[in-house]
Amino acid sequence: MSNEKNDSDSALLRRATEALEKIAFGTVKGNERDESPSPIHAYSWQPEIAKLKPLAQVNRLPLKLLLGIDRPKNLLLENTRRFATGLPANNALLWGARGMGKSSLVKSLHEHLTTLKTSKVLELIEISRTDISSLGELNDQLAKRNSQCLIYCDDLSFDYDDGAYKSLKTVLDGGLAGRPSNVLFYATSNRRHLMPREMMDNEAGSAINPGEAVEEKLSLSDRFGLWLGFHKCDQQTYLDMINAYCEYFGLELPFENWRSDALEWQVTRGARSGRVAFQFFQDLAGEHNLRIGF
Repeated sequence: MSNEKNDSDSALLRRATEALEKIAFGTVKGNERDESPSPIHAYSWQPEIAKLKPLAQVNRLPLKLLLGIDRPKNLLLENTRRFATGLPANNALLWGARGMGKSSLVKSLHEHLTTLKTSKVLELIEISRTDISSLGELNDQLAKRNSQCLIYCDDLSFDYDDGAYKSLKTVLDGGLAGRPSNVLFYATSNRRHLMPREMMDNEAGSAINPGEAVEEKLSLSDRFGLWLGFHKCDQQTYLDMINAYCEYFGLELPFENWRSDALEWQVTRGARSGRVAFQFFQDLAGEHNLRIGF
């Protein structure tokens, strides 16, 4: 009788452990569906344990606050909307000026489309640049999910002798089996071709056929069907960004009260961008004892 009770207690403990593991990491094993999805459908890929970690919140702005990037915003919104409804869509590379909303756009679009409640669940999975070599394993897991999975890598780039870009090329094309129909890959980078100019020049200078060496490097960015460029904003757009933040968060200050300070702020930063505009707004909100949140 004692042995039967011990076996029963062991089985109960095992089931409890498995349940807690699912809650903590939102795993999918075989054809088993995740019973504890993230309430905001956002996850972080943990390659060391080959699991998805649900995120309780995502740091993002409402889509309407992303100003000065109308063309890339509209193109990426339509591409993502198609994917979210199960239609064909392209992997996307968002490249260009620092602080102009590349990563913010991806996160805001996900929230926007999730709010609209598309016909399929749209999940956002963040993967670190240093974990790109595990992208194939992540794809295999996501292919089993009953949802549309948007993989997102921020600040993606490759340095000299970094062989990870070759594995990424294969994964983007899907290899012999092809890319899972429910998986899409978005990356942001300050580099249009994901590699520094001097790296490609060095390869071309030392290669027997310089043209082939450069083509090999450029072939990675060619795997992205959608290229979206982000460029520095002008002064008026910079001021409009700050004004939009003031209106959204309820900071009622006349434009004339902060305009000169905003211009001085961007001069000291040596740039005008959405990031610099939000940094100034945070300083302004703190000065006037305004708490902000999302």
